[in-house]
Amino acid sequence: MPSQALRADLLMLLTAMIWGSAFVAQRMGMDNIGPFLYTGLRFVLASVALLPVLALLQRRAHQPPAPINRNLLLGGMSMGVVLALGINLQQVGLLFTSVTNSGFITGLYVIVVPILCLFIGQRSGLGIWLGASLAVVGMFLLSVGDDFSVAPGDWLQLTGAFVWGVHVLLVGFFASRHDPLRLALIQFITCAVISLFLALCFESATLDGVIEAAPAILYGGLLGVAVGFTLQVVAQQHAIASHAAIILSLEAVFAAIAGALLLDEVLAPGGYLGCALMFAGMLIAQLWPKPATISDTPANAGAARH
Repeated sequence: MPSQALRADLLMLLTAMIWGSAFVAQRMGMDNIGPFLYTGLRFVLASVALLPVLALLQRRAHQPPAPINRNLLLGGMSMGVVLALGINLQQVGLLFTSVTNSGFITGLYVIVVPILCLFIGQRSGLGIWLGASLAVVGMFLLSVGDDFSVAPGDWLQLTGAFVWGVHVLLVGFFASRHDPLRLALIQFITCAVISLFLALCFESATLDGVIEAAPAILYGGLLGVAVGFTLQVVAQQHAIASHAAIILSLEAVFAAIAGALLLDEVLAPGGYLGCALMFAGMLIAQLWPKPATISDTPANAGAARH
C-alpha cells in the first residue's frame, strides 16, 4: 500500500538522521574514555534495551519463545565478531579524522557490497563500477592533502567500509534463516564482550570519565544502535529495496551536517566536491539497473552498523 511505503521511507529517513548524528556522539564520547570502552558500554546498553522489545513482541505473538539453537548462536556470534571489527575501526578512526570524512567514507559500503559479491560468483553491473569510480575520485578530493598524504583515520574508515560490506553479506545470509532481532541481540552482546575485553587490555578508565561520557553513551547506545536498528527492521518490512539503500545512505549527509553544526567542522571547497562525488557514486550504484542476483543485497545494510 502507498501509505505503508511512505511510512517506511519516513522511518528510514529518521534512521539515517539518527545514524548520521551518532557519528558526533561517537566522536564526543572519546573526549573522556577510550574508543573500545565507549563501544563496549554502548553495546551493553543496546543489548539491555533490546531485551524488553523482544519480550513484548513475544507476548504479542502469544507463543513461547523458540530455543536458541546452535545455528542461531553461530550466526549471531559471527555477525558480532565482524561488527566488533567494523565498529572499532570506525571508532578509532574518528580519533584521526573528521565526522564528515568518517560518514562519507563509511557510506561506501553500498558500493563495496556488490564488489564483494564478485568473490561469491555474483556479477556487478555497470552502475557499480561507475559509482565506484566517482567515489574513488571523491575520496581523493575529500581525504588527500596538499602533500598527497591521507589521514590515518581515513584509511581506517576505508578498511571499515569493506568490513561493513562483509557484515552486510552475513546479515543477508543469517537474517533470512533466523529471527533478526534475536540475531541482533546476540551480535550486540558479542560486540560488547569483545570491545570491553579490548578496553581492559589497552585502555585505562575512571568512573568520572565514564560519567562525563554518559550522554554520548546513552545517545550512541539507545538511539544509534537500539532504536536505529529497530526502526530499520520495522521500516524494511514495507520498503522497496532500492529506496531502503538510498535513504539509509543519507546518513553520510546527516553526519556532515551534524559535524558542521555541533563540532564546527569546515571542509575546503575540494572536500565538499569530494563529498558530492562520493554521494553521487552511492546513488548511481543503487539506481542503475543491476543484475537480479545482487539487486537487493545493499538493502540489508544497516543491521546494527552504528
